[in-house]
Amino acid sequence: MQSLKDKIVQEGKVLSKDVLKVDSFLNHQIDPQLMKEMGQEFARLFAEEGITKILTIESSGIAPSVMTALELNVPAVFARKRQSLTLTEDLLTAEVYSFTKQQSNRIAVARQFLSKKDRVLIMDDFLANGQAALGLLDIAEQAGVYVAGIGIVIEKAFQDGGRLLREKNVRVESLVRVQSLKNGQVIFAEEATV
Repeated sequence: MQSLKDKIVQEGKVLSKDVLKVDSFLNHQIDPQLMKEMGQEFARLFAEEGITKILTIESSGIAPSVMTALELNVPAVFARKRQSLTLTEDLLTAEVYSFTKQQSNRIAVARQFLSKKDRVLIMDDFLANGQAALGLLDIAEQAGVYVAGIGIVIEKAFQDGGRLLREKNVRVESLVRVQSLKNGQVIFAEEATV
C-alpha cells in the first residue's frame, strides 16, 4: 500500500534494528484518512471471505480494525489486556508476550461476542514475533470460530511471526512488509502482500 509506505518514510522513526516507531499516525496519534484507506484495502483483500467479525487486541489494532469493520459492515471485537470490573465472567483468555513492552499480558474476550457461526478476520498493527496474533488465534480456537485470515498493517518480514503464522496455514495479508531496518532506514520487501 503505497500511501502507507510513504507515511512510514516521512514520519516513521527507526529506533533500532528491530523497532520502528510510527506513533505519529498509528500507535499514539491516528491519521483518520490513512486508517480509512487501510480499512478499504483490508475489506477488498477479504471481500470474498464472508467475514462476520473482526478480532483484534488493544490498543493499536483497534483503529484499523474499526475502519475495516465499517467497510465490511460487521462488528469489531477487541481483546483486553487489563481486567476490568465488568469483564469477569465466561472469558476466553490467552497469554501474550509483548516484545516492545517486554512483558506478558493475559488477554481476554467475553465469550458472548464470538460464536461458532462466526467467520473472523484477525487484525493487528504490527507483526513481528507473532505473539499477539497467536494469542488471538488461541482465543478464536477456544470460541470455535472459523479464522478467514489475519490482516496486518506492518509486517516485519525479518522476524519470525509471519513464518510462524503461515506455517499454521493461516492466510496472512500485510499492507506493508519491512525487509530490514538498517542504518536508520526502512527497507521494504518487494511484495506488499503475501
